[in-house]
Amino acid sequence: MNERQHDVLCNLSAQGVATLTLNRVEKHNAFDGVMIAHLLVELERLSADPSVRVLVLQANGQHFSAGADLLWMRSMAGQSKEHNYQDASELARLMQTLDSFPHPTIALVHGSAFGGALGLICCCDIAIATQDARFCLSEVKLGLIPATIGPYVCRTIGQRQARRYMLSAETLDAANALRLGLLHQVVGSQPHALREVLDELLHRLLHNGPNALTQAKRLCQQCDNQPITPELIEHTIALIAQIRVSPEGQEGLNAFFSKRAPAWVPKDWSVKDTP
Repeated sequence: MNERQHDVLCNLSAQGVATLTLNRVEKHNAFDGVMIAHLLVELERLSADPSVRVLVLQANGQHFSAGADLLWMRSMAGQSKEHNYQDASELARLMQTLDSFPHPTIALVHGSAFGGALGLICCCDIAIATQDARFCLSEVKLGLIPATIGPYVCRTIGQRQARRYMLSAETLDAANALRLGLLHQVVGSQPHALREVLDELLHRLLHNGPNALTQAKRLCQQCDNQPITPELIEHTIALIAQIRVSPEGQEGLNAFFSKRAPAWVPKDWSVKDTP
């Protein structure tokens, strides 16, 4: 895919930190079919890359993302229902692909994050924003609804809060987004603030077993909104038994008792290795 190939930039560090950067700066990183396709290609490629350990999602320019490109939305309004169905399917696939990414995902947010951008944030495992960031589910102002991102938003902030902000299209500041659970942390607006938090997070994540992180993330998804049944309990018993005797589990335990770092810990980690 060569059309607007610089809309999404991808970097993979020697330590396995993949960074996807939204780079459609002239449109405030607004989504359209081309940008969605680029994101999907990169996410699917990185999901299959065994050297990837963490994914960082960030943006160039003044804003994380203005949401949907209005010219794109206008063009879609003139298309058939079938064409719109196919188009919406790609956005839904993007959200699902990011949500099910096998490794830890971190969203770094600054400026505005409107519409579908909130979906991306809700699909990431960890979300950090600057104190001047702003968030809005603005679709109803256009007579539309945040349909494909709705399940992820409701899961993240709960149905009660989602009802208010989906219906009112109010703009949330970072402090309120933190209170609602959309964000995990708010930092200062200085250029280095997000990088400092990212450095600390990556240091922690890269010191943890890669397979353990994947399995822990999967366990969170499997337990979400599920009753604690005998079947679920049996699953957790079998899971930990399997992990204890796995090569990674054995290495982690041996390293702990030998008072050394496990083999998966990078020897020369630095945040400078990420863009």
